[in-house]
Amino acid sequence: MKVIQTALDHGDITTMPPLVLGGATINTQYNDDPAKLPLVEMLTYGFEHGVRAIDTSPYYGPSEVLYGNALEHIRDEFPRDSYFLCTKVGRIQLDEFDYSRKHVRFSVHRSCERLKTDYLDLVYLHDVEFVTMAKSIEALKELKLLKSQGIIKNFGLSGYPVDYLVYLTKHCALNEPEIGPLDAVLTYCNMNLQNTRLLEHWPKWKDDAHLKLINNGSILSMSLLRSQETKSFHPCSQELRRLATQAAEYSARNGVLLADLATRYALAKWIDKGSTVLGVSSVEELQVALENYWFVKDNGGQLNRQDSQLIEYIQDKIFGSHMNEVWQSGIEHPELN
Repeated sequence: MKVIQTALDHGDITTMPPLVLGGATINTQYNDDPAKLPLVEMLTYGFEHGVRAIDTSPYYGPSEVLYGNALEHIRDEFPRDSYFLCTKVGRIQLDEFDYSRKHVRFSVHRSCERLKTDYLDLVYLHDVEFVTMAKSIEALKELKLLKSQGIIKNFGLSGYPVDYLVYLTKHCALNEPEIGPLDAVLTYCNMNLQNTRLLEHWPKWKDDAHLKLINNGSILSMSLLRSQETKSFHPCSQELRRLATQAAEYSARNGVLLADLATRYALAKWIDKGSTVLGVSSVEELQVALENYWFVKDNGGQLNRQDSQLIEYIQDKIFGSHMNEVWQSGIEHPELN
């Protein structure tokens, strides 16, 4: 298989590879025993093929520790300067958050220890919609300070509700001189076969907030867009679950797995706009993701005719009025009113 060519510059987040290995699947939400995942083999295969970036979080259970151990195992072949490391701060448990400046600093240093590094390429505030805007502002000030001290190279935020992410990033760029423009944003479930809301904000959001990078995560919408049963924790409506099952059956009748179709669609729509975080749990799943990437890349970043026809039918006839349906995430933010 071909190799994605990357020229990493740890001071320039825009050189992040187009594909990133995600850490959410290295967790008990997706795998009963994450320690049994072949992480060394996954990293080796990914790095050999140009997927030289990792995105994780302390919230993802043992993910940071397991990644750190695996990276230590392959450090002779892949030294620290040959890949990007991205993690997050602020979210501790499902309903537990700590955005205090003290915890932000503690969490960053702990992540460095776990990932066996003396710097991090990118640190996001994790799921900002769950805390007040004032708390996010304080946490971002600490991340900016950590950046000035060289402990992190870039900083930003992550979350689900696009409208609030747009508002907060623009506010920082225009009204918070102690913070200024953020370097990057990661949003999830907002650029996929069922939800294209991220495209509606592109590129105005990036320009208005002076962002260097907007990254797209969960292109299978947290397990919704695949033939297997959607994970029980998924917060979408029962009707959307039913329609996703219908989409998977329709895709299969036409000889295509819904996960492959959804992957190619998301990559085609975002391939020239930012990086895409992949949630995989095996070398085989990573191989398939890379095959789908090259399928799109070699077609000029476009979908072929069959994929386009299948997608049009699924979006128009199956999802229909449920296209771009979202679910509640986080608290009320009066600033938006």
